[in-house]
Amino acid sequence: MGGMDVELASAFTASLPPWLVDELPALAEAPPLAAAEERVRLVNRLADWNWRAGNGGPFAAIVVDAASGALVSVGVNVVLSTNLSSVHAEVMALSLAQRRLGHWDLGAHGADLELVVNWRPCVMCYGATMWSGVRALTVAGEGAELEELTGFDEGPMPEDWSGEFERRGIRVSVGVGHDDAVEVFRAYGASDAVVYNARGASEG
Repeated sequence: MGGMDVELASAFTASLPPWLVDELPALAEAPPLAAAEERVRLVNRLADWNWRAGNGGPFAAIVVDAASGALVSVGVNVVLSTNLSSVHAEVMALSLAQRRLGHWDLGAHGADLELVVNWRPCVMCYGATMWSGVRALTVAGEGAELEELTGFDEGPMPEDWSGEFERRGIRVSVGVGHDDAVEVFRAYGASDAVVYNARGASEG
């Protein structure tokens, strides 16, 4: 493990990319995302922008108030820009929501928050979502299309992944904005972007 710093690291940070930070005021001032279609449309747009900007994969997530659609937080995948494998879009959105609300449990005090993602979470984000306290999950799609189009390894998901959420009081909705999500993945897969699977399997 040559080349490693002598001192052990004691902290790390992960921030949204500058292009998204610049857009946050407009997103905060926009009307609530009342319909599921509006929520998924936003994450599909941000996911496409993110990979083209080189921050990470074609993934974005938002946390909203489930009833009103008021935006709580926004996240995109920043693995490449941070060199941190865990900072997927879901982790960013959930963590920023927790930071904003000042609580690790996003379901505390009767809150009904929804995580919206442009595909079913990977195995890591599956757990992160389950433990976050959100009460609803909306995804544009699920299944093998993502891996086939992009080359990413999403990990060994439970066969009844949505049922595991439902049994824990987390409502699941699948399929809104599916075709637009697939087009983002198709464009990514046709590019020369880095596919950052672990075990020495990065490509690009």
